[in-house]
Amino acid sequence: MAEEVLSQNEIDALLSALSAGEMDADELKKEEKEKKVKVYDFKRALRFSKDQIRSLSRIHENFARLLTTYFSAQLRTYVHISVASVDQIPYEEFIRSIPKMTILNVFEVPPLEGRLLIEVNPNIAYAMMDRVLGGKGISINKVENLTEIETRVMSNLFERAVENLQEAWASVVEIDPILTDFEVNPQFLQMVSPNETVVVISLNTTIGETSGMINICLPHVVLEPIIPKLSAHYWMQNIKKERLPEEISLLERRIKKADLPVQAILGEAKITVHEFLNLNIGDVVQLDQLVERPLTIRVADHPKFIGQPGKLKNKIAIQILEKIKGGEDDGE
Repeated sequence: MAEEVLSQNEIDALLSALSAGEMDADELKKEEKEKKVKVYDFKRALRFSKDQIRSLSRIHENFARLLTTYFSAQLRTYVHISVASVDQIPYEEFIRSIPKMTILNVFEVPPLEGRLLIEVNPNIAYAMMDRVLGGKGISINKVENLTEIETRVMSNLFERAVENLQEAWASVVEIDPILTDFEVNPQFLQMVSPNETVVVISLNTTIGETSGMINICLPHVVLEPIIPKLSAHYWMQNIKKERLPEEISLLERRIKKADLPVQAILGEAKITVHEFLNLNIGDVVQLDQLVERPLTIRVADHPKFIGQPGKLKNKIAIQILEKIKGGEDDGE
């Protein structure tokens, strides 16, 4: 069990109480020796570590910045979105915590299983819609009787907004969010069992003079395949280290010493299998390359140079005449 860490104010208060005689040090030691028991609520099972929660918070801080830019451009007004909290709670508790009538966007996120939910407070949703339709961004809560046009405008706005979630999650997993459902009554929406643990990311949202919350509900079934990638160890592994100049120089020297096969192609010929099986000593195979013509020189099986055959100190050699230019493989 992890030890409880006291703040500096608590430490100062404890020392003051001891020096003033308000607290006995022996009684304090006796309390420490007694076995401490913490109540564990199985309905609120904590399935994510603090480290993983911090990673989710970091991802959605980036998402909040992207949403701020997106909505500022779409609504042409002051928009500010920031992460307020990241909690893991039962799904039933989340449903009870949001308004009885609100804006609910349900998304599938292949290749991950399950669905995630983005709940937008009606004050925010109507301020957005009012701006899209040319208004000043005034919020009028009439979520219980949305028209088809209003529903379409809102769903289009949030469907494009969630594309930023794809960018925010890119460092962990490539997802393709798809809007599958648009609801206004949470009681009609049963994504997972009531006791299923979900992570709820609450975003403080301000649009003009209107403010409210956007809640992102991530069920455990959605996050389960990528839980190992939410650890600090994974993030540290993915931090790109900038190479030092001496390391680059060492790599260059080692690459220059690497062996490469060089071939001078004297010519090619095509024969039948029957002719091949009947070849004998002394037979001549005629190549398609004339003696007067230069030869192609291949480096690592790529044509690089044109040359002519000859001898150097009684050894067979080839003289490079020119470099073959053109194509992706052209290089030093």
